[in-house]
Amino acid sequence: MILNILLNLLQQPEAKHGHGAGDAFNAGEFIMHHISDHVIVELPTIYGVNLSITKHVLMMWVAAALLLLVLVPLFRKKRPVPQGMANAFEAIVVFFREDIVFNYLGEQGKRYEPFLYTAFFFILICNLLGLVPGAAAPTGNIGVTSAMAGITFLIGLFGGMRKYGPIGFFTGMIPKGIPVLLIPLMFVVELMGLITRHFALAIRLFANMTAGHVVIFALISLIFIFESYVVAPLPIVGAIGIGLLEVLVALIQAYIFTLLSAVFIGLAIQQEH
Repeated sequence: MILNILLNLLQQPEAKHGHGAGDAFNAGEFIMHHISDHVIVELPTIYGVNLSITKHVLMMWVAAALLLLVLVPLFRKKRPVPQGMANAFEAIVVFFREDIVFNYLGEQGKRYEPFLYTAFFFILICNLLGLVPGAAAPTGNIGVTSAMAGITFLIGLFGGMRKYGPIGFFTGMIPKGIPVLLIPLMFVVELMGLITRHFALAIRLFANMTAGHVVIFALISLIFIFESYVVAPLPIVGAIGIGLLEVLVALIQAYIFTLLSAVFIGLAIQQEH
């Protein structure tokens, strides 16, 4: 990815001088250009919804296609003992089942396993796509992470209402034994907490996946801000280090999103705890 950025900049005469010969290099504009979404195929807007295909939309399609192309053939034939790559994926699933599903959801977790596993692998692939030259990480888009967090919210909401009923679910949010006069206030506080933690879930993934890219582009920008290739080795080495760290961050953030999703769903369906 870093080599791709440098080649693109070197091929553009305006890279050192912004948009015109007399303009200074604008690092902020350079960074925003590379982390922002771009329309690839322009489509009409219907009922206020822009149906254009953007780069992040395309990358999500690629991530979904990779999941189908890899996982479906591996597990099409059921074997007593999975072999090869299927064995590696089963090890990941077993780890999630024992470390997350059973710990936070109990026996009821079997109903939510497909979503949690799909969310983990989908987010992981989306994160890793950001390290591929010419590609982008859809999880660096707040709209994508908000949609993922929204799905977690709806699953927990309907799961809790399915178990306790609509009225029982919302009344169960209020701690028992508090004074009657505080019940309206506590209901508002608990409702805000329910919404806020899912909002934080979306922001956490978005911010972490965007931060690494911003740092890399900022380091590369130093070469053109100082207008000297003498300072190039240090920013490039730093950018390579951050790029390698992003591989680990991609895995960690997918795991954290899945873990917190399980925790939030567990809080909704196990109010007695």
